Formats: sequence, structure tokens, C-alpha cells
Amino acid sequence: MSTMEPSGAQAPQPPAEAVGAHLAASPDPHDERRWMALGVLVIAQIMILLDATVVNVALPSAQADLGFSDASRQWVITAYVLAFGSLLPLGGRLGDALGRKTMFIVGLLGFAIASAAGGAAPNIGTLIAARAVQGGFAAVLAPAALSLITVIFTDLKELNKAFGIFGAVSGSAGAVGLLLGGLLTDYVDWRWCMYVNIVLAVAGIIGGLTLLHNSAEPDKPRLSVPSTVVGSAAIFGLVFGSAKAQADGWGSAVTLTPLIAGGLLLAGFVVLQKVARHPLIPLRVVADRNRGAAYLTLFLANAAVFALFLFLTYYFQGVLGYSPIMTGVAFLPMMAAIAVVATLTQGVLLRRLTMRVIVAAGLIASGAGAALLTQAGAGSPYAAWVLPGLVLVGTGIGSAAVVAVAVGQQGVDPRDASTAGALNNVSQQLGSALGVALISTFVATATSHYLTRHGSTAVVGATVHGFTVGYWWAAGVFWAAAVLCSALIRGGTRLHHEAGQPEPLDEIAGGLI
Repeated sequence: MSTMEPSGAQAPQPPAEAVGAHLAASPDPHDERRWMALGVLVIAQIMILLDATVVNVALPSAQADLGFSDASRQWVITAYVLAFGSLLPLGGRLGDALGRKTMFIVGLLGFAIASAAGGAAPNIGTLIAARAVQGGFAAVLAPAALSLITVIFTDLKELNKAFGIFGAVSGSAGAVGLLLGGLLTDYVDWRWCMYVNIVLAVAGIIGGLTLLHNSAEPDKPRLSVPSTVVGSAAIFGLVFGSAKAQADGWGSAVTLTPLIAGGLLLAGFVVLQKVARHPLIPLRVVADRNRGAAYLTLFLANAAVFALFLFLTYYFQGVLGYSPIMTGVAFLPMMAAIAVVATLTQGVLLRRLTMRVIVAAGLIASGAGAALLTQAGAGSPYAAWVLPGLVLVGTGIGSAAVVAVAVGQQGVDPRDASTAGALNNVSQQLGSALGVALISTFVATATSHYLTRHGSTAVVGATVHGFTVGYWWAAGVFWAAAVLCSALIRGGTRLHHEAGQPEPLDEIAGGLI
């Protein structure tokens, strides 16, 4: 596998017995500049995932400033998700074809420019357009960042550690975005929720130009125009239909039409990838059973956790009366749990447990945390049910998501590394979009039925009841994911493997199945 190393790194001379296959394989895996390069990639991941939630807290202030309607408000979020999700397959393939460092820098630069335009937006139209452009460049940036990890870290032990760090950031960045959004909105201005991306992008560009190299793949893939159009249209239809369902219901024509069209296009896309000479997403990337399970884990886990983010944000501010900054602070225990457990997972658990055990246990724990949240009422103290619920959800995400991100990327042919990164991100984006849309409809229905039974004055009770239903659905999604992934993941396999081949655990003394 050809590799990429931080610029300026000097690989030591290998011993005589190592001359051969390993001579051409990798530079010194302990070069400290590797970890500096990982820091650059983490900055990019923070920027992308922060932007998915940092704007949520700022939306009421932006709405008051620009004077747009409630109907327009959702499109500030949806425009980003639509562009991000639908263009991810193309973005991943561009990284494989044109160079991952090149697309990484292009993505950062475009994201920064779009953020500047959004922060200076004089009206809602400009803001929505800027958000869509942000999503488009995020679709280029995200798979490039993830795939660069696999070519920087060629030592399997350090690769797992790098993925652990990257996964911890991925799992907690959404909650960090809520905290940062509250701080900026309360103490500066909502526009700085956009401007802050410029600071992160500049740091990432400087670090990327200094520390990263384009990997030299001799067999670069070609881009398929039909695959690109059909794949992007399929994801666009699914995400757009899900977004419309929140306002118009699942039975409306404006919801069903794009959903059905997206489903048909997705089926056609799979067939096209099977027969095309230059597929956008080669089926060999998803054919591995463990990788398929990893993508499913990310899809379902994000569906549940982003629904929880949404409902808890409204619960904290609308029911408990928290300020934006206090809302962010309330999520801190979850962030801390993710960081601690992710570190424990990559440092200890991966050496002792199988992938199936770690993922299943994590999803079960997150489901238990969501179930605890159902006990939180309008007068419940934060420490009674919300705190332990958040800690459990964070504990589960910190283990399951870290392993899923790593497994979804490892063992892939070098020329497909960015494509695998795109699939990792597509799973997360589709999961969050579809999960929030679907569970939100159950919440809205439950709230409406409660008001019908108890009268229009029982608004707070109806709101809490609706959120309780949402928490139960999130718990069910977590637990369903645990069952499905346990059935799909190969038994007795560990995360540490060579060339994508799982290592049979029963051949390792002291292993657990």
C-alpha cells in the first residue's frame, strides 16, 4: 500500500532483515509529526460536526435579526444536510482521483468562504445558500480527512489509536457545538457561529500544507458521471423527503414523491455500480460483512443520538428554562463520557474484547440511557434522570461509534480509501436526517393526542409527554441496532487485522467471544 507521510519526516534506515516488502511500505510509524498531522485532521472533523449543531442554538437569534418565518427556519439546517449528504459519494471519489490532501485543502478553503458569507448574510436567502455551499465543501472535506488517517498511520496499533481519538472527537463534537453555540450567541453574536469556522479552517489549511502529502496511487479511479448523478439524486430525494415530513407529514405528496423517487434511484444506483466500468462506490467497499455492519451502526446510532440532541435542547430551554449557554453546559457530562470511554476503548477494550461485544454493549448502554431520560418530567431535577441518562448514552456512543468508524475505514484498498470515508459520513448524515425526521413525527403525534385528551392548557405536560415518546423511540433504535449488528458482525473477530481480514479470536489465548 502506498503511503503518505507528514512533510519533512525522515524515515530511519531499516535493519537488513527488514529489507523487502516492508522497505517500501511505511515511514517510521512513531514519527511525532504523524500525531501533529492527526491534529490537523481532527480540526477539520471538529469544524464539520460543530456546524451540524452550533447553528441550532443560534437559530432563534438569527430569526429575530433577519426576520424570517418559522417555515424558513428548518431550511437553515436542511440546506446543509442536503448538500452534505447528496454530494458525499462524489466528494469521496474526488479524493481518490485527485489527491486527498488536495481535496482536503479545497474543502477547508471553500468551507471558510461559505462561512464568511453566511456570517455576513443580510437575509434568509443568503444564509440558506451559504449553508448549502458549506455542506457541499464538507462533502469534499470529510472523506478526505478520514481516508488520510489510513495512509498516515501504517502501524495497526497506532492506526487503532488514531481512530480512537478521531472517533472520540466525532462522538462529542455535536454536543460541543451546542455549548459553543450557546457561548457565542449569549456573549458575542449569532453570526460568530458561522465566523468561528474561518478560524478553524485557516488553522487546518496551514497545518495541512505543512504536514500532509498527497498519496501517490498508481491506479487512480475515474469518475462516472451517470453514477454521480443517480447517487446524488437518490440521497437528495431521501433527505429532502424526510425534511418535508417534519412539516407536511409522511402521507403528503411533497413527502412521498421524493422519498419514493429517492428509493428507486438508490436501487438503480446499486445496479449501476455493479455494471459500470468506473463505479462511484465500488461494491467491493461495502461487500465486507464487518464494514457493512459498521455503516449500519453509524446510521442507526446517529438516528437516535441526534434525535436526543434535538429533544433535549428543547426540553432544557422550553421546559426547564435554561439559557443557550446553560443548555450547552447541560450536555457536558455526555461529552466527557464519550471522551473517557473512547480513550478506554482504544487503549484497553480493543485488546480484550471482540468488535461485536464492544459495539453491541455500547448500543445497549446508549439505549438504557435513553430509557432513563423518559423519567424526566417538567419538575424533575437535572441530576435525577437527565444526568445519568446522558452519561449512559455517552458511554455507549464512546465505545460503539469509535469502533464503527474505524472498522468502516480499515481493510479498504488504498485507491478506495476516500470512498470508504464518504460511506462512513453518508451513514451518519442519512442516519441523523432520517432519524430526526421519523422520530419527530412520533413526538408531534403524541403531543397532539395529549393536548386533545387534556385540553389546550396542558402545553408543558404535552411537550414532556411527546419528548418521552421520542426518548423511547431512540432507545428502541439503539437496541434494534445492537441486535442487528450482533447478527451481522462476524463472531470472534477483533479490530486488529491485516488487509481487511478479521483475526479469529479463538486462536488468541485469553480472548473473549
